Amino acid sequence: MQDRSSQHETRRSVLVVIRYVLPGVVSLAGLVIMAMGSETDLEGGASILSAGLGIYLINWLFRIGAAGDRDRDREDAAREYFDQHGRWPDGQL
Repeated sequence: MQDRSSQHETRRSVLVVIRYVLPGVVSLAGLVIMAMGSETDLEGGASILSAGLGIYLINWLFRIGAAGDRDRDREDAAREYFDQHGRWPDGQL
């Protein structure tokens, strides 16, 4: 069984591959097809390039959404603190 730090590193490596390497490889494949192929391959390569960019943008949008959830959780915790103590917590928001 792996310890927590090696699990964290493995998970981080997988995320880097999914976030950056996969869209990069797909986009590069589209560019190669566009450069080496005929006129009809130009359209196919552009579609593959678009798919690579789409993978990257979906990953980016997911990260933006997850960051918003963390902000919302911090604000909820600050509101609970305000309800209990009658003042806004220092250093939050």
